[in-house]
Amino acid sequence: MTADTWTAAQGPTADYVIPLPPVPAVPVQGCDALFPVRRIYCVGRNYAAHAVEMGGDPDKEAPFFFQKNPDNLVLDGIFPYPVASDDVHHEVELVVALGTGGKNIPVGSALEHVFGYAVGLDMTRRDLQGEAKKAGRPWETGKAFESSAPCGPIAPATEIGHPAAGTITLAVNGDVRQSGDLNQLTWKVPEIIAHLSALFTLAPGDLIFTGTPSGVGPVVRGDELLGQIEGVGELRVTVV
Repeated sequence: MTADTWTAAQGPTADYVIPLPPVPAVPVQGCDALFPVRRIYCVGRNYAAHAVEMGGDPDKEAPFFFQKNPDNLVLDGIFPYPVASDDVHHEVELVVALGTGGKNIPVGSALEHVFGYAVGLDMTRRDLQGEAKKAGRPWETGKAFESSAPCGPIAPATEIGHPAAGTITLAVNGDVRQSGDLNQLTWKVPEIIAHLSALFTLAPGDLIFTGTPSGVGPVVRGDELLGQIEGVGELRVTVV
């Protein structure tokens, strides 16, 4: 197949040898239309206290990133406890949804690319992540498994602005486990976007999970999780 025919085969009338997969999409507050998701980026150890509890250095270091898959999203509030793990942890995070993208985006204009914000959970098979760390291997088995990215509705920036401060909490069965403030982010949202865009070409539909405050811990079947970010929204998840 030539390049020309391959391009043509991607058009809206193309036939495919297998069914097209569904497009992962997140609800938008106050809107019937959905936000289609292209990629999910995650920032590691972006709160000093969490860096310490994970054995890292609280001093500011260059940000590092890992990815989840768009079809890892959970939008119905149900988190099935995953296979191959006996130690699954919650990590509540501010999620940034990009409406536009680009390469080498300056910090000063980074927020112009943000469509909105949401509350998300970076669910982690901590035992498998720990094994990968010890072996110097990638983290996908611990981070990018099915249903590992619960996400609440996106609040458009046109409605809530760009939150640089505000409480972020995660309660399990009514007991607060994680508590912090967005102003404690080691790397702020504009800096995250600038760093990411120097490594990847960002595009509309990208989500960025910006890191979690301290207090991460295990969940068990039957747990009720409530993530809340002041001025952004909340996310309720049941572990089944």
